[in-house]
Amino acid sequence: MTSHERFAEIRSGHRERLVGARNEVVAGPVADWAADFSHLEPEWAADPYSIQADLRRRCPIAHTHRFGGAWLPTRYEDVAAIAYDTDRFSSRAILVGNVRPPPELAPVGVSPPISSDPPFHHGARKLLLPAFTAKAVSCLEERTRARCHALIDALEDREQVDAVVEYAQRIPTHVMAGMLGFPEEDERLLLEFATSSLERANVSADERSARTQRRLDYLLAQIHDHVDNPRDDLTTRLIEADLDGRKLDPLHISGTLSSLMIAGIDTTWSAIGVSLWHLARTPADRVRLVSAPGLLVTALEEFLRAYAPVMTGRLVKRDMRWRGVDMKAEDWVLMAFPAANRDPRQFDRADEIVLDRAVNRHIAFGLGIHRCIGSHLARMELRVALEVWLGRIPEFTLPDLPAVAWTAGQVRGPKTLPVRIGP
Repeated sequence: MTSHERFAEIRSGHRERLVGARNEVVAGPVADWAADFSHLEPEWAADPYSIQADLRRRCPIAHTHRFGGAWLPTRYEDVAAIAYDTDRFSSRAILVGNVRPPPELAPVGVSPPISSDPPFHHGARKLLLPAFTAKAVSCLEERTRARCHALIDALEDREQVDAVVEYAQRIPTHVMAGMLGFPEEDERLLLEFATSSLERANVSADERSARTQRRLDYLLAQIHDHVDNPRDDLTTRLIEADLDGRKLDPLHISGTLSSLMIAGIDTTWSAIGVSLWHLARTPADRVRLVSAPGLLVTALEEFLRAYAPVMTGRLVKRDMRWRGVDMKAEDWVLMAFPAANRDPRQFDRADEIVLDRAVNRHIAFGLGIHRCIGSHLARMELRVALEVWLGRIPEFTLPDLPAVAWTAGQVRGPKTLPVRIGP
């Protein structure tokens, strides 16, 4: 079978592979966050921290019947325990929503290695490690910095700009397109793929399948092009890689590319955007960083802790009683890293932003075998984005706080951030 025929076969069979168990779509206002939580509702997007703090006090592991049943731990110790426990919690699906990929997809999952369980996970992750080492990431800094300067060049002579739409979103999209070897003119499409996957999880199985199929078609076309025209990028390296003595299946490659694209774009621009949001509404911190740029390395870790953008899902493997609650097989567990990072039993002054926090063992990048493989890349992009912005635009304010719109779902950040440039 030729690679062209294999791609056609994969496309035709992809819908059946993804459907899995379906649940009724439930949306609308939350009556009780302890018994009916939903991370997809606007009140969560607007202020998840007060909700998480309330749950941590009175119901540290919340439950909902939405999404076919899900749990929300809010204490650091519980989130950490789940992250390390691959015996009782599966990573086969990480986006909590209405569709669970069927159990037979384990241990590979839909998007390896982020969706893989042991023992498959180790080899799949190892293939990616060389591209995300500190040394490899350092080679991308010049490209990233040039992108940031070019974006700010386009903002010159304007009094008001959208710091997310016109800056934060366009940095990781450009970097990731370059790493994967995708056309620069497709960057807007990559952004659309990332945001639609994360923000619209509570949809019907048919809608989700159609949206996933569109992304798969694009990725298979890119893989096909790379097979015909190999070059020095991560996509070609995956095509040429061996795992257990065999070449990777195109579905493995497309799933990996999809997870890198989604996780590498949405999470990073959310971190950049929320950092700029904080500095726009907190003049003292902005002035302090402008006058002492060496503080930025510590400050960005504090932004990651206090405004950790990512939550990730697990599926319960079997019925069990866990930390006082009765979990059922195939229940979702939503690991709230943002809640864990504000647990006062783990962090002093947990709800305050302390730019020079000396001890900051946050888990914004997760824990365990699935700790974010791109943490070096994300830190570099965040640092460079803030260095360039603060160097070029040292004075900026937030003239209309209600005008800021926030994303709902498992990655939270401002999706619009209108700021006024100047005093």
